[in-house]
Amino acid sequence: MDWSAMPPLSALRAFAAYTETGSVAAAGRALNVSHAAISQQLRSLEAHLGLSLLDRSGRALSLTYEGHELSQALNEGFGTIARTIEALTGAEEDRPLHVTTSPSFAAIWLMPRLAHFSALHPDIDVMIAPTAALSQLQPGGIDVAIRYGEGGWPGLESEELVRSPIAVVAAPSLVGHGPLPELSELTRFPWIQELGTTEASEWLAKHGVRGGRIKGIVAPGNLMLDGARNGQGIAVSTRMAVAEDLESGRLRLLFEERPDAGYHLVTLPGVQRPALKAFIRWIRWEAKENAPGL
Repeated sequence: MDWSAMPPLSALRAFAAYTETGSVAAAGRALNVSHAAISQQLRSLEAHLGLSLLDRSGRALSLTYEGHELSQALNEGFGTIARTIEALTGAEEDRPLHVTTSPSFAAIWLMPRLAHFSALHPDIDVMIAPTAALSQLQPGGIDVAIRYGEGGWPGLESEELVRSPIAVVAAPSLVGHGPLPELSELTRFPWIQELGTTEASEWLAKHGVRGGRIKGIVAPGNLMLDGARNGQGIAVSTRMAVAEDLESGRLRLLFEERPDAGYHLVTLPGVQRPALKAFIRWIRWEAKENAPGL
């Protein structure tokens, strides 16, 4: 970046204040300067850029196209700076810790253990957002995600918490106790897909099973496994989620793959606020302590 070409920060801030408040006088009050100083900064910015940012032909000032584009960029830029400063200074510590993960992981692994975290850190409020969608992490928003995969998401830091391959399962009441069905036979059975995903369709297509319509139920992650246990359909899950069901015989393992996949702790790079640091320390410990039983 050519920093020498950048306008003075005071001029950019004056322009951002003007676009935010809608008037020169209000911008002056917001920055605790005179409206004449704001007008001077605006003209200085236009001179520096060699552009008209304000249309002065009417009775009231209005933004030109270039002014509108710069306004959007400054709002985003100053907003990011403000959120980052809040995170660095701890000013947002009263905000609940926002965690996003899949409904199945939240129900099966995270929620049963979360009381321990609350007992250790009663001053930290935790907000869980169970969703199959990949939510964006950002300062002042979602603090941490627990995602399934092999890790390595661009622009994010991740570490494996729990390794768990993909498991395709069904109840004996649906597929019987004899030989497991062949891949080509799977479309004659009903399937249960987790709400917000197309895992069953994608898994079948990946293995070359085509030509049949996948019929069945779409349900949240925890209800999906309840349906599978009751023989309502074949489900694509993770080995961790169905470990007890496989051991008890409530479900049969039809196929297993992706042995290197698992649930990862995903955060933004950079400085972390104290509540997030405490959560990361705790969940690492929980994952390590419970690893043999997973």
